[in-house]
Amino acid sequence: MKKLVIASVAAIALASTAFAGVNKAACSGCHGGDFGKKALGKSKVVKDMTHAEIATALKGYKAGTYGGPMKGVMKGQVAKYSDADLDAFAQTIGK
Repeated sequence: MKKLVIASVAAIALASTAFAGVNKAACSGCHGGDFGKKALGKSKVVKDMTHAEIATALKGYKAGTYGGPMKGVMKGQVAKYSDADLDAFAQTIGK
């Protein structure tokens, strides 16, 4: 049983790491490699946002309840991810 728990925790950690790598690469085109760029000159600077603010924004984009002129673009970017995935990703960026 102990080995099963350890293996499960390791799998979750690896999945979170893989998820973070994929999204950081996908996001950097608009937000910059260090998330210090306003995407298309319109967004907030993501690296200045807290983890909670990022999670709220990502989940809001997914639901269609957050964002201004670019919310349609962002909805398409986050639609395939679960809220748990978005929370995990938010923990890897921001402050």
